[in-house]
Amino acid sequence: MRLKEILDERGFPPHLVEVYTKRGIDELYPPQEEALRSGVLEGKNLLMAVPTASGKTLIAELTMINSIMKGGKSLYIVPLKALAYEKYEEFSKFEDVGVKVGVSTGDFDSRDEWLGECDIVIATSEKVDSLVRNEAPWIQSITCVVVDEVHLLESPSRGPTLEVTITKLRKQISNLQVVALSATVKNAEDIANWLDAECVVSEWRPVPLKEGVFLGGSWGGTITFRDGTKREVGINGEPIVSLVLDTVKEGGQCIVFESTRQNAEAMAKKVGIVVKETLKTEQVESLREIADDILSTSDTEIVKKLGECVKKGVAFHHAGLDFVQRRIVEKGFRDGILKCITSTPTLAAGLNLPARRVIIRGVKRYDTAYGSVPIPILEYKQMAGRAGRPHLDPYGEAVLVARSPQDAEFLMERYVMGEPEEIQSKLSSESALRTHVLSLVASGDSKSLDDIIDFFERTFYALKQGTWSLTFFINSVLNFLIKADMVMCDGKIEATPLGKLVSRLYIDPLSAHRIVSSIVHAEEATPVTLLHIICSTPDMKTLYLRSKDFEKVEDFLWQHEREFFAIPPPETADYDLFLREVKTTLLLFKWIEEEPENTICSEFGIGPGDIRAVVESARWLSHATSEIARLLGLDVVHIAKSLERRLEHGVREELLPLVSVRDIGRHRARKLFKAGFRTPKDIIEAPVNEVENILGRGIAMRVLKNLGVPDVVSKSDDNVKYKGQRSVFEF
Repeated sequence: MRLKEILDERGFPPHLVEVYTKRGIDELYPPQEEALRSGVLEGKNLLMAVPTASGKTLIAELTMINSIMKGGKSLYIVPLKALAYEKYEEFSKFEDVGVKVGVSTGDFDSRDEWLGECDIVIATSEKVDSLVRNEAPWIQSITCVVVDEVHLLESPSRGPTLEVTITKLRKQISNLQVVALSATVKNAEDIANWLDAECVVSEWRPVPLKEGVFLGGSWGGTITFRDGTKREVGINGEPIVSLVLDTVKEGGQCIVFESTRQNAEAMAKKVGIVVKETLKTEQVESLREIADDILSTSDTEIVKKLGECVKKGVAFHHAGLDFVQRRIVEKGFRDGILKCITSTPTLAAGLNLPARRVIIRGVKRYDTAYGSVPIPILEYKQMAGRAGRPHLDPYGEAVLVARSPQDAEFLMERYVMGEPEEIQSKLSSESALRTHVLSLVASGDSKSLDDIIDFFERTFYALKQGTWSLTFFINSVLNFLIKADMVMCDGKIEATPLGKLVSRLYIDPLSAHRIVSSIVHAEEATPVTLLHIICSTPDMKTLYLRSKDFEKVEDFLWQHEREFFAIPPPETADYDLFLREVKTTLLLFKWIEEEPENTICSEFGIGPGDIRAVVESARWLSHATSEIARLLGLDVVHIAKSLERRLEHGVREELLPLVSVRDIGRHRARKLFKAGFRTPKDIIEAPVNEVENILGRGIAMRVLKNLGVPDVVSKSDDNVKYKGQRSVFEF
């Protein structure tokens, strides 16, 4: 079946055909044909569970555009922010045919009304849930929703929000079309039944996938595949190094999945030594340019380490890197310049980074409750699915690395030959129910226990397990919300002003309760006090405490003893958890006191990405604290608001006026402050050459332009500040 025939028959605009023709898309894949025959372009719901790179996104695109052509709006839900921006770049090609695309992953109390002008909106499930809670008016205009990676219903952290968000949208929007996509779903029919959807399940792949187990060391160097065939691999040191070198020499690329960040970094260094020897002169130059781009983002040790690896054709990829650094690595790999990425399993979660060979070492993960446990087969299948680059590779290989013949037998039987687990709802967790029950009451849609139960009867959880088991937990959650003054029950269930605010702020009601309980007694609160309150909430992921951290953390604690609440006795079990909160507070304190990023990374044993994640969570919770304090009429609102901005920029309070100017960050603001500048007005009124001497000509010109000073004159005329339109400060 040819794509052009389908598009012409359905009345799609001719220039859309050109978009796909330029991408080399002509003949449809078998799963795509089956999806179109299912009636998806007639408005039927669809669950499409087919392997990676088998054409799911094309079906989603056609369905969204088909909906837009009929006067509707489409929503594309993704699990990760990184995937949201990847899809934004991918869908932006439709702007040439008049389709406006928008992406939203930002603040959770925003209605983002500007998205109402977009035809396709891309957002995470958490962001969509917050938009529904905040009653974004354009939500009711949605006619088609695409749910990418729907198997993440299984995720304890993301699954409940995804499930509730889908349920809310289907309940609130009549005739909503739902298209759910996944690479690996064993019980696809169950999810299809929940969504009232047609079900397309296929194992077809455009690039054949061979799954196998590699046994090296003293046992030789052989990959044994699922079908019984074998492949000999020349041994060159460690098994993974040998496998990577074997792939690169054939012109392929590799992804190596390691269980920890440290292992990923160490393996990148080892692999780089041998990959470097295979590079040509022009490749070395291209890699040096990528390395320079990475090094320009930060002077931290982890970034320097990454830069050195990249120069050798290899990169590591994990959450310790910040968003920009990960994006540079991903682009370098996608462009074929980087030959190998060593990564933690997070890379398997939907990012479009296929490789000829995927190598998986270590199938155990540390669980705080159970210790070291084998990963689910579903997780293995997601990683294996990255193997095989369409139009580039004749095949894809997913290879598990065994330590012994017995281990090889176990890996083959459990993972290569095994079936992925069924997707199960995680909606019964109390933390998930707290936030979602409150949001239902705050929206005004659920005014009784029966209303709440009625909503949950529409969920995937109810389809599989019924709602009787949830009733007890819902009652327990309601009792907590009533005691926390977020819900009142006087004939009917209603949210209090506090409850409505907490729902809009998109934080765990337990976090809000702890904030309220603390700030009402915080008569002399300091930034440290508020930072610790924030770090004691369940919404804040605290840092692990290493043995060498105790002295430093306790020193900070006793220096600020009066600023902390309820310090538990050192001999109790709660003390270690408390110290984790203190350690996280210490990191945030150093950040707002302008400690260099490199120093923080080195001192705390983390990466730039970790700092961003902790700071972003703290910034949002500080914002929530200020809003709650404002509602309660507490003076602490001013400290919390200032703290929110200090966290955003990583500065002391005196720099806040300067960092409010675009292109002035913490380092440039401090340089200006030391030179006597205190406000944006000081910059405008100073001679241009003085600003240039501090910031450099290029940055100075941008800053002055951002301040509304057009047509800045040359540095050579020291007496003239600017020409043309005057600044607002002159009036």
